[in-house]
Amino acid sequence: MTHPADPPIGGSDGEQKKLKLLAVTACPTGIAHTYMAAEKLSQAAESLGIDMKVETQGSIGAENVLTDNDVRDADGIIIAADKDVDRSRFVGKRVLSVGVSEGISHPERLIEQVRSAPVHGGGGDGGSAEPVSSGGGGGGGKERSLAYKALMNGVSYMIPFVVVGGLLIAISLSLGGHTDPKGGLVIPDDSFWMHVNQIGVIGFTLMVPILSGYIAYAIGDRPALVPGMIGGWIANTGELYDSKAGAGFIGAIVTGFLAGYLVLWIKKVKVPKFAQPIMPIIVIPIVATTALGLFFIYVIGKPISWIFEHLTDWLSGMTGTSAILLGAILGLMIAFDMGGPVNKTAFLFGAGLIATGNQTVMGMCAAAIPVMPLGQGIATLIRKRLYSEQERETGLAALFMGFFGISEGAIPFAAARPAQVIPANMLGGAVAGAIAGQAGVEDAVPHGGPIVAVLGAVGGVPMFFIAIAIGAVVTALTTVTLVDLSERKRRGAASADVPGGAEPVLAGAGAGAGAGAVASGASAAPQKAPAAAAPAAAAPSSPEEGDEVLSGYLTEQTVKVQLDSADKDSAIREMANLLAATGKVTDVEELVRTALRREAQGTTGLGEEIAIPHAKTDAVTSPVVGFARSSEGIEWGAIDGTKAKLIFMISVPEAAAGDEHLRILALLSRKLMDTGFRERLVAAPDEAAILEVLREVQ
Repeated sequence: MTHPADPPIGGSDGEQKKLKLLAVTACPTGIAHTYMAAEKLSQAAESLGIDMKVETQGSIGAENVLTDNDVRDADGIIIAADKDVDRSRFVGKRVLSVGVSEGISHPERLIEQVRSAPVHGGGGDGGSAEPVSSGGGGGGGKERSLAYKALMNGVSYMIPFVVVGGLLIAISLSLGGHTDPKGGLVIPDDSFWMHVNQIGVIGFTLMVPILSGYIAYAIGDRPALVPGMIGGWIANTGELYDSKAGAGFIGAIVTGFLAGYLVLWIKKVKVPKFAQPIMPIIVIPIVATTALGLFFIYVIGKPISWIFEHLTDWLSGMTGTSAILLGAILGLMIAFDMGGPVNKTAFLFGAGLIATGNQTVMGMCAAAIPVMPLGQGIATLIRKRLYSEQERETGLAALFMGFFGISEGAIPFAAARPAQVIPANMLGGAVAGAIAGQAGVEDAVPHGGPIVAVLGAVGGVPMFFIAIAIGAVVTALTTVTLVDLSERKRRGAASADVPGGAEPVLAGAGAGAGAGAVASGASAAPQKAPAAAAPAAAAPSSPEEGDEVLSGYLTEQTVKVQLDSADKDSAIREMANLLAATGKVTDVEELVRTALRREAQGTTGLGEEIAIPHAKTDAVTSPVVGFARSSEGIEWGAIDGTKAKLIFMISVPEAAAGDEHLRILALLSRKLMDTGFRERLVAAPDEAAILEVLREVQ
């Protein structure tokens, strides 16, 4: 059980010293599990007579931060997290890393296991960015979870570059550009708008290495960032491997994962102790960057160049075939990789024929080019619940970019959900290309999108717009259908997979950006947040400040002793009506819809017979919290399989100041881990007694 060279902490046959442990709890997007795990670990340590300090890394930032003195005096560190936690500060200490759900379910076991956990050596010792393990089964699921989080991390960092670069290019083209048969939409050299355009091009150029770099970073930590970014740059620079087009965002995804896992593999190599400090900052980045770069140039790049050449030859042989078939094929190619070799082949093929007097092929391409960003933008509007706030904002930018024929506006969606978005893009592109081909639409400039028609470069304008509109609608409807099916399948799988499915995320404008998004707006704070931090406008008029429950958001009016509902959907509707009695709910149906959208993202059943449905919506005028009990319990999909008997509902306006909704969740999550508190809630005979028990939440 113990290692001969590393005796277990806590002493042996001689005098026993009091064990001092540290813990870090963190969850990728929500908050409740962070604090539930912290509370469970603290309770277990106290019951065992062990000193423990727990740092929480929730959505409101890091709290109760571990100091250098804490780490120096600690006998071991437990990391219960489903996101990356910096372990460089724990070098030389025993470190046990598990999933956040293990901190909730088995805190005593973790305290026992950390006594004989391996000492974290840093650098190449393998402990800095390994995939977290929850201690039992599901290895393949964990790897898939790590891959998905890494992909979303890259996408979340890439999105600002796509939006800023794309919008600057679009603005410069609209205000400073004109049509040119040889150059498409062109801007005069050395003009103000040319400089704006060049700034936008830099943003677009950087988005591919950023995507690759932050995918790699999420897998292999900081040593993987440089090889990931340089690998992405190489993937996007076709000249390095004799191709007229780079591999685009698909190549960036490949290099990101290759870099991340290559770094993880190098970290497992045992090196002498004197070399360990330089491994993460010199050796690993240099070795990984060189190996990945040469591998892409000589192994992956050559096939890309070959594909580019042969696709061009193949298209040249199809010029005499059916216009519908050719348009569909060109639309498929334009939509496939949005700036990659397949897209560039179709575009350059159409552009090259303009000089020969054949403008119909470019007309097919021009109709397909805006379909992807327009379709994805429409999808975020017609099925908002499937998208986070950041994705919905990106969707609006994509609509704008689509108008100006910037197909890359759809890349964030394709990178985040390639299996759903790319087929939908291709179907819409094929439809648009086929309609344009059948109608004989012509384009006199090598550019696409509605802007070229507005500037007078398109022949057959009505059918050009019809082709774009139908293609975009097909893409949007196909996307939401495939994404919805995928989400249903994922939720079904998550209900059988304990660690990740129940992590609360506030629906509406507060929804997360991605697995790698950095929590904002909070610095280190005491672990117990003061209950009086609410905005003054939300305070109730009757109770005195010291008598308030959850800053006055929960009153006897929003407490119900026994729910009538027997299922989750009905319970949420009943709770919404309970909140409406306060007069703070302007649209009960919208509140219900928002709460149910939140449930569709992942259950708010937290286990221990607790559920906290919540919504961020302008259907309420100020924060309001309700509580109700269910004696029989309601199936809520909790990670421990228990039915919900204690149900809180939290609703906050979109414009609610700061992180008030997260603070409420944090307070509840901590207190609800107290068994005695839950027992008192269950035993309280009426609303007044329940409210008295709830006054303990502070």
